[in-house]
Amino acid sequence: MNDWVGLGIIALVVLLGLFGISRLSKPYDVTTEEFERRAQEGPGLLGAGLISIQKALDPAAERAAAVQEDFKAGHYEGEDEQGDPPEPGDGDNDGVNNGESDA
Repeated sequence: MNDWVGLGIIALVVLLGLFGISRLSKPYDVTTEEFERRAQEGPGLLGAGLISIQKALDPAAERAAAVQEDFKAGHYEGEDEQGDPPEPGDGDNDGVNNGESDA
C-alpha cells in the first residue's frame, strides 16, 4: 500500500511540473507600446549582473559587448565616430610610391 502512495505522490509532482512548464511556454500578447517601452528600458539589474559575470568568465564577451554598443550607436565596420569620411592625405602613407628607392 505504501508503494502506491509514494508512486502517486511522484506522479502528482511530475504532472504538476509538466503543467507548469506548459503554462510557461505559452506565448502571450504584447502591445507595440509595451514592447517599445521594454526595449527602451534596457537589460535591467539581473541582465546587467549576468553580463558582468559573462565578461569576467569570457574576455571576448567584453569586446563583443563593445561592438554591439557601436552597432547600436550606428557605427559599422570601424567607421569614424563622427560619420565623416577620411580627409585626403590622412592616414598611412606606407603604400605610396614616389619613384624613389628606400636604399
